[in-house]
Amino acid sequence: MSESWATGTAARQAIRSGEWQGPTAGLAPGYVQANLVILPQAHASDFARFCARNPKPCPVLDVAAPGSPHPNADWAQGADLRTDLPRYHVYRQGQVISELTDIDSHWREDSVAFLLGCSFTFEQALVSAGLPIRHLECGCNVPMFRTDSQCLRAGIFQGPLVVSMRPIPGPLVDLTVRITSRYPTAHGAPVHIGDPAELGIPDLKPPDYGDSVPIYPGEVPVFWACGVTTQAVARASRVPRMITHAPGHMFITDRLCTDLEST
Repeated sequence: MSESWATGTAARQAIRSGEWQGPTAGLAPGYVQANLVILPQAHASDFARFCARNPKPCPVLDVAAPGSPHPNADWAQGADLRTDLPRYHVYRQGQVISELTDIDSHWREDSVAFLLGCSFTFEQALVSAGLPIRHLECGCNVPMFRTDSQCLRAGIFQGPLVVSMRPIPGPLVDLTVRITSRYPTAHGAPVHIGDPAELGIPDLKPPDYGDSVPIYPGEVPVFWACGVTTQAVARASRVPRMITHAPGHMFITDRLCTDLEST
């Protein structure tokens, strides 16, 4: 990415002011990033159950109080989920009706906001270990793909697993697995290594979400469960009302990535 801010607070301020409106991979390195899902309170308990049944794509970090646009302070002091993400998608009956840079006009008193873990969180650990992160090298969004694997249903929520993909040199795949396994609340270890057809992905160009990246000779496509699964679920379930981040445009917290690292 062309810019980087030193802390989660600084990155959120840049986003809130409109200084940054692009994907957040590489912003505020070392700080936890999160997927966002906002639902009416009437659907919140079913969605929480959906996340519990599908923890790889939907690891819950925080749930705001009903009607509150503020995450718990230990995640992001002074943050506002209506303004502090670069781009949002507004869904009605499973279809994106708007892409916005703030959602003030769509916030309701019964809104419940969920923050879910994101694989951008473990990328600094990979970089520190000398592993290539192709979308960071290319200055673009991570490629994401719908698979033919179905999530476990809960209430109205059902649909396919979405995965993110990073090309990894073959000799470094085992190291990549070991590092990312230490971040279970950021999707953890890969769900698949190698042939995308085994996930029902016919072609890696173009991705379903994000940007295409080159895969060089000797590299292996490695796939992680992805929080954009919730957006594929919104479409498949025809969820009446839902707001999410735009894919790759995450919420940046005040928590350090090392806080989520397990031993």
